[in-house]
Amino acid sequence: MNGFRAAALVLVTLVGGGVGAAPPASAAAVAANTVRTGHVEARLFSETTGAAPGSTLYLGLRQTITPGWHTYWRNPGDAGQATSIAWTLPQGWAAGDIAWPTPERYIAGPLMNYVYSTSVVLPIPITVPASAKPGQTVTLKAAADWLVCKDVCVPEDAVLTITLPVLAQPASDAEGGALIARTLAAVPKPAGLKAHFRQDGEGIHLDVVGAAVKGKDVAHAYFYPFNGSVIDQIKPQKAAKGPEGLTMILAPGYAFTHAKPPAVLDGVIDLGAGKAFEVSASPGGPLAGASAGAPPMETRPLGKGEGEGGDGAGAPGGGALSLPAAVLFAFLGGLILNLMPCVFPVLSMKAAALARHVEAPARARAEGLAFLGGAVATFVILAAVLIAAQKAGQAVGWGFQLQSPAVVAALALIMLGVGLNLSGVFEIGLTAQGFGHGLAARSDMIGAVFTGALAVVVAAPCTAPLMAPAIGWALLQPPLVALIVFAALGVGLAAPFVAVSFVPAIFKVLPRPGAWMDLLRKILAFPMYGAAAWLAWVFVLEAGDNALPFLFAAGIVLAVAAFFWGASQAAVRPWIYRGLALAAVAAVVPLAGAGARMSPPAVAAAAAGAGENPATGLSAEPWSPEKVAALQAEGKPVFVDFTAAWCVTCQVNERTALATAKVAEAFKRSGAVYLKADWTNRDAAIAKALASEGRSGVPLYLLYDAQGGGAPKILPQLLTADAVVEALNAASKPA
Repeated sequence: MNGFRAAALVLVTLVGGGVGAAPPASAAAVAANTVRTGHVEARLFSETTGAAPGSTLYLGLRQTITPGWHTYWRNPGDAGQATSIAWTLPQGWAAGDIAWPTPERYIAGPLMNYVYSTSVVLPIPITVPASAKPGQTVTLKAAADWLVCKDVCVPEDAVLTITLPVLAQPASDAEGGALIARTLAAVPKPAGLKAHFRQDGEGIHLDVVGAAVKGKDVAHAYFYPFNGSVIDQIKPQKAAKGPEGLTMILAPGYAFTHAKPPAVLDGVIDLGAGKAFEVSASPGGPLAGASAGAPPMETRPLGKGEGEGGDGAGAPGGGALSLPAAVLFAFLGGLILNLMPCVFPVLSMKAAALARHVEAPARARAEGLAFLGGAVATFVILAAVLIAAQKAGQAVGWGFQLQSPAVVAALALIMLGVGLNLSGVFEIGLTAQGFGHGLAARSDMIGAVFTGALAVVVAAPCTAPLMAPAIGWALLQPPLVALIVFAALGVGLAAPFVAVSFVPAIFKVLPRPGAWMDLLRKILAFPMYGAAAWLAWVFVLEAGDNALPFLFAAGIVLAVAAFFWGASQAAVRPWIYRGLALAAVAAVVPLAGAGARMSPPAVAAAAAGAGENPATGLSAEPWSPEKVAALQAEGKPVFVDFTAAWCVTCQVNERTALATAKVAEAFKRSGAVYLKADWTNRDAAIAKALASEGRSGVPLYLLYDAQGGGAPKILPQLLTADAVVEALNAASKPA
């Protein structure tokens, strides 16, 4: 089952349309049962009045689907499950593969699905052995199962039988024969087409040439892949007409971006108006005549219910915000981020910087602006990297920087180094003498920029209220618009510190410079040590237990380097100590890098994943789309916690609101199931599930009610026990 099937339970709604015609009446000598499941009426029928020895006949599986519901093609797309059949046949008889009619396309939020609605006929070839004796009667049994979806998805199955006489010369069934003939005529088949594919910066180029496509209109051309991982199915496809065929440009999928490209790219080229052909493309250069060289035209993947020229309203956030609203949300979200637990370690550096300027307000203002520049620039740089990665097909979201063991190791060592500096082990550009005077007189613009950058890198991955919808909207916009929104986040994050640096009254209420400044500075080192320890824990979850000794060794060597550098600042011959310090620093990167390159553990982020809280007995199970679907089918409320070990807000929520006895009792009383989606390491399924809710980062809390219909309720990012209890009580009540 596809990794995003659970998102389709909520998002996919289908209306109108269909494939097929009225079911055939059974011939007098043919008997077949009809099975009505919850949302599908299924029946087998034959194209002939009997089976001839040594021949191949077609049976048809006819699905009559409740209006508004749908079943799925052989490749269901980003969500769903194809119909499958397990046959029980007499000895010597054999069933071939389903001949799949061209499906319909349907967009639901970030998902593209390939479906059938109203009705569909699935022809299946049956080989009759030459040993079959005329006059015999045989019964063929098919155990069919399918997924049928509307607002929810329901797995259904039926055991279907058809009894056929063995005849020397059977006739065509009056209705069944005609229906199967029409269906087979429309089923995409190989047409002697030659096809090549290649990948470049634009995407996957699929060249197709041959008589079947020569001179045909490509305005509605669409490629349905047989393998759901080769292209990003929700992305628009482009087509250009050539003298002998066409060229399509497709967005690469997981098979191209994360694995070895396939040896063959096969699927169906649908030109519309009943013209669809199977193609099997091999790797190769451009095919002569495939494209005239004109700029490719975009062929928008329309789904049912969408009109020509639509703008993809199903995409999350596509029309929910305007640029001014998104900028305002981003600014307010960045402002609130200062109150989030994620940013607490960096508050130490801000407070120390403020204390330095008790008697130098002008320098405080300059440093405040430098902090603003560092925060804004880092937000924009991270956003640009994120956008580029997503354009390249990477399943990443906000907070991606802390999904890299190398980045986490570097941040842990930076936090340790900052803590050692605040503890007075070494100074940057200062001698040990005249410490108070130096702090008061120094204008460290580079340090202020660094502080702003570090605040963003460490704090931003845990999204604040109002920040999440702004990021979700921004990542669906052109790059320039997105960068404006992310710059507003940086302004919001830096605003309190800048405002304080521009208010002289703040400095008037502080004590005069003295020993208290040194004491405060050393006290503020301990949150930095705490941040380094937390990042070391995250590092273990990403790189494994065996990587931790390398990080610890790097930390010890860094501390040695800091000690020698501090000694050099009070020594008569400082170059000896500085040489030792530089030699120690040179060993830090190889040690940390060796740990970061280790293979991640088989089970990622166990500490932040599923398990039981010993204090309350509340147990969490691992999240998957299939798990959500199964629990909803059972009529149970489902609470989904999208979290990560590197998200401090997530961990605070878990240890406060979610770890209380009243919440555990509410889960027990409501019958709700607690699922955790752990995003500590990159996970394409989780990234896509977040995108389906218009989010690009964690935390995210979803609550599906017991009735299983409609969109999930989104809980606040800063949870309280009362809010969780109230939501669980509401989710368990009958509609």
